[in-house]
Amino acid sequence: MTTTTSPPPTTVERPRPSAAAPAGRGPRRRMRKDLLRSRIAAWSAVVVIGAFGLLPVYWLLATALSTPESTFQFPPKLIPTDLTLGNFTALAENDQLISYLVNSLVVASITAVLSVVVATYMGYSFSKFRYRGRRSLMHLVLASQMFPQALLLVTLYTVFSSFGMLNTYTALVLSFTTFTMPLCVWMLKGIFDTIPDALLEAASIDGASRWRTLHSIVAPLAAPGMIAAGLFAFVRGWNDFIFALTLADKEKQTLPPGLVSTYIGEFQTAWPQLMAASLVVSVPVIVAFMFLQRYLVGGMTAGSVKS
Repeated sequence: MTTTTSPPPTTVERPRPSAAAPAGRGPRRRMRKDLLRSRIAAWSAVVVIGAFGLLPVYWLLATALSTPESTFQFPPKLIPTDLTLGNFTALAENDQLISYLVNSLVVASITAVLSVVVATYMGYSFSKFRYRGRRSLMHLVLASQMFPQALLLVTLYTVFSSFGMLNTYTALVLSFTTFTMPLCVWMLKGIFDTIPDALLEAASIDGASRWRTLHSIVAPLAAPGMIAAGLFAFVRGWNDFIFALTLADKEKQTLPPGLVSTYIGEFQTAWPQLMAASLVVSVPVIVAFMFLQRYLVGGMTAGSVKS
């Protein structure tokens, strides 16, 4: 009797686990790379925009601290070596520049106050009252912004000349207010729209007149918007060049045309002194923005959402 032996069972070798990345790690790496690329792109944009805005300011400061000889060197030096404060000390010795500074402060301040006062009453009227011709008047105020300001210069010059108002603060204030008031009106109207009518009705029930309601209740609530409108009007009056140059003589001119007539000549321009003066006259506006920043942001956004 023969016995048959069965062959031994064959063992199937299983593949060893490879050192490849586990499932899901590849998409995570791609997401990290995409996130890194987006951050690099965002910071690159911030750097480019920051350089676009800050490099002119740096060059303004560098030129103001340079001597006239180093200003015209070629190639120009990015970091000046011959620094001097003589350009700033010369400003204090120039009485005419101080006169221009006083004129700018007077004209810009009166323009801001007048624009806010007129825009407050007009904006409140457009927002809380309903009368015939209201929408047409609103569109007329808005349409006044469509005309170039220089286009009206000849007309304003003729009107002020016929009334004997040339070379006066009144001509400058009225011309500046003409262009700042429309935007101030619409800005304050949007803020008055956010004040509920129930509050005004409650004040009327308590016996408050319309004037008392506006001055004691509405105006304090709209204070951030009024400050924002006043700051806009102040900057507009501070920076104007063409109207201040045309409507006023040397005694009543403001800083922008005054700086040009002082430092820019037919054959030579005193760039270091001009840059120093430009830097100094920017300080009041910068200080105003620093102290009124929260009112400015609140006033600009208060009328964006109607409650």
